Amino acid sequence: MALLTLDDIIDVYGKLRQRGLGFILSKFNFKGLDRTRSAFDNSAARSSNAWNIPQVNQRWNQMITGDPHKEYEAYLVEKYLSGKKGLKMISFGSGNCAHELLLATTGVFDQITCVDIVQDRLDEAKSQIDDRHLAQMNFLCENIYDLDLPEKSFDMVFFHASLHHFKDIPALLDSIVGRILRADGLLVINEYVGPNRLQFPSHQKNWINKGLRLIPKKFRKRKSSGVTKNKFYGSGTLRMIMADPSECVDSSSIIPALHDQYETLEERPFGGNLVINILKDIAHHFTEENPETIPLLQDLFALEDLYLETYPSDYVFGVYRKSASNSKHLDLVSQGR
Repeated sequence: MALLTLDDIIDVYGKLRQRGLGFILSKFNFKGLDRTRSAFDNSAARSSNAWNIPQVNQRWNQMITGDPHKEYEAYLVEKYLSGKKGLKMISFGSGNCAHELLLATTGVFDQITCVDIVQDRLDEAKSQIDDRHLAQMNFLCENIYDLDLPEKSFDMVFFHASLHHFKDIPALLDSIVGRILRADGLLVINEYVGPNRLQFPSHQKNWINKGLRLIPKKFRKRKSSGVTKNKFYGSGTLRMIMADPSECVDSSSIIPALHDQYETLEERPFGGNLVINILKDIAHHFTEENPETIPLLQDLFALEDLYLETYPSDYVFGVYRKSASNSKHLDLVSQGR
């Protein structure tokens, strides 16, 4: 486990250029929750990431839904919620609610509650609901641990790229999610489930660098700093904790805890182990269709497919239901036994 890496120094330099000294100084706040909020400040410039690339999203759609042009939200509703009405859903760590707004348009939910600790992100979503006639959307700027939600009150609990920000995943899934989810309700995730604090094993970093070497130098200039990306070193734990103490704090527990406490209805690994790390900060070179970059992306996808033949996926779409033993345990807890 590395405390500090060269990538950390490059990243800090990039953040200084991109987001200013004030953002860097915000990381010296002793309150971890405030550092987490600043990491998701919507006023800040966004980095260049793989999920901004249309071909990457089409690849993930194919791996999850079987159709490169069908997003997982539509697939979820068609397969698990078709014909249903009046459902209640809650999303934890919803950010700007992009995925929740999509689900709201399907007509199966009477109420969608979005919970996040950053008011600016929720305000961004609020600004869209009137024009899109989505009156069923509710927004709570709250810490999940401070909420007092009624038992068995939701038909679906939803996490998109947020569950990996919570500590003690087994307790969260048991005492909070399990308590508010109805007996026949669904827990849906689209999540990073890899190593805690992004502390990737050496074999993964070797494969990432193998992929990076496939990309010509002119496409390896970082958006954040202008520095050429020659090698992937990974993140040090010191910067991870300083930048956002919630980032991947207990991510490796997600799948084991889900398998222990819930019935797995579906689990779709969609990789990300190599592609996301190779393209971090240089993805802007690949967002437009370019005869030079399209074959490069295909080479990266083929390399990741080869990697996934041996190693587990870092990202998973999953649909789960409370197991009978979990429901019985929660009933005993609610009865004080």
